[in-house]
Amino acid sequence: MKRLPDTELEVMKALWTTGPDTPRALLEERLASFGWAANTINTYLARLAEKGFVAVRREGKSNLYTPLVGCDEYQAFDSRAVLDRLYGSPRNFVAALAREGMGRDELEELQALLDQLNGGQGT
Repeated sequence: MKRLPDTELEVMKALWTTGPDTPRALLEERLASFGWAANTINTYLARLAEKGFVAVRREGKSNLYTPLVGCDEYQAFDSRAVLDRLYGSPRNFVAALAREGMGRDELEELQALLDQLNGGQGT
């Protein structure tokens, strides 16, 4: 999997909210706030299909689009890619946050999450 450009990610976000077999007209409606031309959206959809993120199915005169990569799956991949590229490790990431002044509440939330991920075993 590769990181998506912001424009293609916006198309994927629209697809994740609409689900399988989304007609292009509905996608254009969901993406209207960007002011993209229909040809621009077609280009993004074609790129996403080439990359394996979207399946295209012809029905009559129109295409229906289905996301092949789930939102959670992409977020996990993208988060790890950013973490690796910018910080090298989760420890370095948390240390950078702490240096910038994480509040006590945020630290407690983080500790609770770590405890939960560790099977409820506190430190």
